[in-house]
Amino acid sequence: MLFNSLGFAIFLPIVFFLYWFVVSKNLKAQNTLLLLSSYYFYSCWDWRFLFLLIFSTLLDYYTGLKMSNSNSQKSRRFWFWTSICINLGFLGVFKYYNFFASSFAEALSGLGFNVHPSLINVILPVGISFYTFHGLSYVVDIYKNRIEPEKNYITYAVFVSYFPLLVAGPIERATHLLPQIKRKRSFDYYQATDGLRQILWGLFKKIVIADNCAQYANMMFENPDHFSGSGLLLGAIFFAFQIYGDFSGYSDIALGTSKLFGIELLQNFSFPYFSRDIAEFWRRWHISLSSWFKDYLYIPLGGSKGNTWMKVRNTFIIFIVSGFWHGANWTFIIWGLLNAIYFLPLLFSNKNRHHIEIVAKGHFFPSTKETFSILITFGLTVFAWIFFRAESVSDALNYISKIFSSSLFEIPRFPKMGRAKTTILLTVFMLIIEWLGRENNYALEKIVPKWKAPIRYAFYYAIIFCIFWYGQKEQQFIYFQF
Repeated sequence: MLFNSLGFAIFLPIVFFLYWFVVSKNLKAQNTLLLLSSYYFYSCWDWRFLFLLIFSTLLDYYTGLKMSNSNSQKSRRFWFWTSICINLGFLGVFKYYNFFASSFAEALSGLGFNVHPSLINVILPVGISFYTFHGLSYVVDIYKNRIEPEKNYITYAVFVSYFPLLVAGPIERATHLLPQIKRKRSFDYYQATDGLRQILWGLFKKIVIADNCAQYANMMFENPDHFSGSGLLLGAIFFAFQIYGDFSGYSDIALGTSKLFGIELLQNFSFPYFSRDIAEFWRRWHISLSSWFKDYLYIPLGGSKGNTWMKVRNTFIIFIVSGFWHGANWTFIIWGLLNAIYFLPLLFSNKNRHHIEIVAKGHFFPSTKETFSILITFGLTVFAWIFFRAESVSDALNYISKIFSSSLFEIPRFPKMGRAKTTILLTVFMLIIEWLGRENNYALEKIVPKWKAPIRYAFYYAIIFCIFWYGQKEQQFIYFQF
């Protein structure tokens, strides 16, 4: 069930009505409704994988209780590693087995040995990377004595499978989400209207920006030989806005939907394309994943402490693992490597924490230096996105080589140029609104409510019109494949 589907447009009001008008006085009933709704939501993708989700939930729930009740560190360690190995084992089999088997066979082939490994032909369970990381963080936090295990199964199961975040995040922490699930919730009109506003903006970014940019990005990445260097460069930029509109749009819809039920989720995007360096970009892009890797991988490895070699090692590990998390393909690993290389100058100069506040805070325009920094960071990011989007490393290299040709300076020409220009104008419009609202949690949070009612509602109707007028056939979200 897609957020941008008719099915979800029917599902959400029904759950909302039952939640606030039927079971609102009973917290246990509210949580049970959320759990059953989440399981139904997930089963709409493929009901068979619902059993994998339930098994993973039971495993980590039971592991938490066993670790808490263990009388020895040896027993705690046994349950901890049992959960870690099983969770990562499922993730490895479904997501990475074919990659490792094929890569191993290719390596042996280079040495003169012909090996034909048995590959598995199975659909990747949607959201497996996200709910696995929910469970892993919960188990680690209990093992490290940061939290107490949740004794109520329904409460814990909602934490893992809460439908707004189930299939593509944000990756929540038990310390943030569990207390909200356990607390009695009352309807808040301002919170609900704010949620609807955020949903509307998320749908605009997904349906109007991402899905339309996808047409041209797909066209150029699938047939690079048919376009000029300037056209391919434009295609890479189209993909940059496709993936941003797609994933940040999803996150806005997820956060807005959750607000309708009185639950606040972690912010997942904070205007990353306004970043002045790559470190700032990663503090603003997919925030929940970046912070997860920082807390559960980077810091345990030593973080930025230790000698220069350790800092460099830890930087490459976290970016390579981040790339590999996105998919079983060498393109993602190279994408991670590129971002690690981008990060090194900041690490060596101790400027990786240089830009903490949003750019031009309190000012309408950025300085000349900030403008150039934003453009350079965006350019580096777009270059790395080429590897992220390409089907193979050779495809990415071919795409890049054709960009940097003599045709780079030609006026780009491709089919449906008129509609492409409209897409560019709509993307510029999105950037203007995001720039105006960049100091808030999402673009419309504070700026639109300040407008007079006629202007405010005209804006809402214009956004709704664009969604219906420029909307394509239902398009799946990119991050569902991760």
